[in-house]
Amino acid sequence: MGPEFVQLSLTPLLIAIFAAVACALPGNFLILRRQALVGDAISHVVLPGIVVAFILTGTVSTGPIFLGAAAAAIAAAILIEIVKRAGNVEPGAAMGVVFSSLFAAGVLLLEQSDTSGVHLDVEHALYGNLESLIWLAADGWHSLLDPEALADLPPELFRMMGVALAIAILTAIFWRPLKISTFDEGFARTVGIPAAIVSFALVIVSAMAAVAAFDAVGSIIVIAMLICPPAAARLMTNRLEIQILWSILFAVVSAVVGYVLGGYGPLWLGSEYSVSAAGMIATISGLILALTCFVGPYRKRIGEPMAS
Repeated sequence: MGPEFVQLSLTPLLIAIFAAVACALPGNFLILRRQALVGDAISHVVLPGIVVAFILTGTVSTGPIFLGAAAAAIAAAILIEIVKRAGNVEPGAAMGVVFSSLFAAGVLLLEQSDTSGVHLDVEHALYGNLESLIWLAADGWHSLLDPEALADLPPELFRMMGVALAIAILTAIFWRPLKISTFDEGFARTVGIPAAIVSFALVIVSAMAAVAAFDAVGSIIVIAMLICPPAAARLMTNRLEIQILWSILFAVVSAVVGYVLGGYGPLWLGSEYSVSAAGMIATISGLILALTCFVGPYRKRIGEPMAS
C-alpha cells in the first residue's frame, strides 16, 4: 500500500470504519429492546430535518444540521403518536407510515432546493460522499507526521472519529443503567434508574450517529450498520459484553471488505468502473448476518434471555 492508497483510500476507509462502529454500538441495545425499526426510522426522518436546516442557514456545518435532524426526530415522534391515537393504528404501521412519508418529503425538498454548492442531493442522501473524501495533500505514509498535510484531512474524518469516540465513552459510562433497563425495565425503575430517560437518550445517541454519518456514508450504511452487525453478533453469543465486541468486529469487517470490493472488485473482474462503496459495505454487512443465521451458535436460541 503505497502513496496512492494513503491519498485516495485511507481517509474514506477510516471514515467508513468509524461510521460503522458509531452506528453498531447503540444498535446493539436497539436490537435487544426489539426496537430495530427505530434505527431505520432515524435514518429516514433525519433527511428532511437536514434539508430544512440547510435551507434556513445555507450551511451544512454540524451544529445546524444536528439541530435540524433532532427537530425532525421530535416531529416524527409526535406524528407517530397522532397517527396511533387518531386512527387507532398499530404502532409499527404508524411508524412505517410516518418515517417513509418524511423521507419522501425530504427527497422532494432536496430536488427543489439549490444544493449544487454542497454535497447534499438525492444521490448523496442515499449513497453518501465516501469516495470523494480523499486526502490530496498526502504523498505517502510519512504525511501522517506532517502537520501541514494533516491540516488538509477531510473534516468528516474528525467529525466521525469524535462521534464514534463519544458514543463509546457514553456507552461505558452508562453501561449499568443501559444494561439493566434493556433487560428488565420494571426492575430498573425499582432500583431508581429512569428507564424512560435512558430509552430516550439511546434514541438521541442513535440519531447522533446517524446525523454524523449521513453526509459521509449516506442513509444506506446508517440503516445497515444500526441493524446488521448487532443482529449478527446476537447470533454469536449470549453475553452482552461479548456481543458488543462481535458487533464491532462485524462492523469493521463490513467497512473494510465492502470498501475494498466496491472500489477494486469490479476492476479485478475486468470492469472499467467501480461500484458504490456504501452499497457494497451494506451488502457485506447483510451477507455477514446471513452467514451467522446458518453458523451462529445461538441462532436457534435467539428468544432465550441473555446471561447476566
